[in-house]
Amino acid sequence: MHPLFHPLFINYCAYFNGNNDYFECHEVLEEYWKEIAPKEKLHPLVGYVQLATGMYHFRRANVTGAARIMEKAVVNFELNRSSEFFEYIDVDQLLHLMRNLLRKMQDKEPFAHFPLPITNQHLQEIVQQRIKAIPIMDSHFLFNKHMLRDRTEILEAREFKKRSRQ
Repeated sequence: MHPLFHPLFINYCAYFNGNNDYFECHEVLEEYWKEIAPKEKLHPLVGYVQLATGMYHFRRANVTGAARIMEKAVVNFELNRSSEFFEYIDVDQLLHLMRNLLRKMQDKEPFAHFPLPITNQHLQEIVQQRIKAIPIMDSHFLFNKHMLRDRTEILEAREFKKRSRQ
């Protein structure tokens, strides 16, 4: 199976191009990255995670944080442009869109979404099918997802780690 047809990458594309749930993009692709290359900080999947994180921060008007992480994503994609993780994504178009977004951030223009430029028809069809299955979410929830989600599991894991160090 081509790595871009992995269910987690398809979910990433669906959240990105569908309901613009950048937080969920981050979650699913971080899981994929940890599955295949957890120690590789310059892996292309890290760049995709950074792209989604930058979009999330920009939409929330954290322009400084958004620009910083988006710049890292641009560098990552430049370094990895020949990777199989861009085989069905128009990396030149994607980089153009990202640089344009960085300019908008610097010029204090409002947030603007762009879709991932998927070039493979079959991948695009699978992503479109997945988009149809995504439940509709309130824009307030999408905008503030990192604060509104259930963090019980995360807090319990932190507390367990803290106690195990003592």
